[in-house]
Amino acid sequence: MKGPVPANDTTAAAMRVAPHNAEAERQLLGAIIVNNETYYRVSDFLEPEHFFIAPHREIYEKAGQLIRAGKVASPITLKTFFPQDARIADMSAAQYILRLAADAASVINAEDYGRAIYDLAIRRTLIRIGEDMVNIAFDAPIDMPPTAQIDDAERRLFELAEKGRTDTGFVSFGDALTATIEMAAAAYQREGALSGIASGLRDLDGLMGGLQPSDLIVLAGRPAMGKTSLATNIAYNVAEAYMAEEQPDGTMKTVNGGVVGFFSLEMSAEQLATRIISEQTEISSSKIRRGDISEHDFEKLAAAAQTMQLVPLHVDQTGGISIAQLVARARRLKRQRGLDLLIVDYIQLLTGSQKNSGNRVQEITEITTGLKALAKELNVPIIALSQLSRQVESRDDKRPILSDLRESGSIEQDADVVMFVFREEYYLGKTMPEEGTEEYVKWEEKLDRVRNRAEVIIAKQRHGPTGTVNLHFQGEFTRFSDLADPDRFPEPH
Repeated sequence: MKGPVPANDTTAAAMRVAPHNAEAERQLLGAIIVNNETYYRVSDFLEPEHFFIAPHREIYEKAGQLIRAGKVASPITLKTFFPQDARIADMSAAQYILRLAADAASVINAEDYGRAIYDLAIRRTLIRIGEDMVNIAFDAPIDMPPTAQIDDAERRLFELAEKGRTDTGFVSFGDALTATIEMAAAAYQREGALSGIASGLRDLDGLMGGLQPSDLIVLAGRPAMGKTSLATNIAYNVAEAYMAEEQPDGTMKTVNGGVVGFFSLEMSAEQLATRIISEQTEISSSKIRRGDISEHDFEKLAAAAQTMQLVPLHVDQTGGISIAQLVARARRLKRQRGLDLLIVDYIQLLTGSQKNSGNRVQEITEITTGLKALAKELNVPIIALSQLSRQVESRDDKRPILSDLRESGSIEQDADVVMFVFREEYYLGKTMPEEGTEEYVKWEEKLDRVRNRAEVIIAKQRHGPTGTVNLHFQGEFTRFSDLADPDRFPEPH
């Protein structure tokens, strides 16, 4: 004879009481009633819905309303908000509030109790999200594919993770000054004396002081100018220089270079890797793709690939993602692997929310505002690539200006830095006069002067000067590097 059939897991789960701590809720409410200042210690992160017991929610809400209005929240004032016949735990509301005051926790513990209540509320929300995921997966609507469910669950989890941070609010000017002095000291001690992350390009770092945390840096240019090449060069330089040291709490702190996230909406991860390995080994990417390489070249590729395996450069090659998905993935990368620099290639390939579909200017505004907010939230520089309008081509001087930015209003407004890549060699190469003529000789002389040269024009910089940086560009290796500095040449004999 078999024994009774045990209840299934779902029934057992349904019988479990959601995590809560009624005693902590009572003691915290008592502390607030006894000393109204206690409310301000927890009100930054604790909301009425975080209380498990319904009457406690109501008492906390009413007390908060009174305190914020500059009135006293006490058993006498609070009881007037409850009906005469209201009962809480077999007591009248007035008796229950008096009991809370008698059970008050000391003010010293109030914040700990508030944090415990908040943490339990988070666990209850996690349970609710998990239950919703299970229920939707069982009875999925036709118009909700599994990927949409994953995105929805991810969005809810990240919203939950971002709520209740205690590091927000006002900062005293003294603390802000201390942070500034610490930043200056770190820049003074760091190689190259930069306050931001070194891009690996000396003259560019000299003008910008490195890539500054929380800055949105827009890198724009016409096709074939080398926007993506410059971005991949910077990405690899930063990732290759990465060094970190362990902190007393077990976390890792970046001391040089950084962990890089690269959203490549146009190229695949393999194409990006080909560009980077071509740049590092000085073997043409077209030769790598065709396999037109010698044994010596292959050994160089293998050695470089082995070194590059360890570089903290993470590529997301999903095309056409929305700004909301990009934000969620960037947050996830920061949490799981760390993040010091984010690159987006490029703005016009991102999509906005559904409500803006059809209005491209509004959509671009939403995207650039979202990228700037993300840079501030994660406290990392974001380099976002952007296309330029065709009006550049119709001018004699084809150097870009701010008004050439596509849907330029919001891009120019939200960006802390706007940089343009310009290569005169590209345009000059298209205007070759007939050989043997005087014009041809002049053209050839001019072409020699600008050959393998690129200009990075800093047209806007919130925290520094504007200006132009000249770089060396090797097209076959898609490589940007510093121009030789005449001051460093050896003295002629």
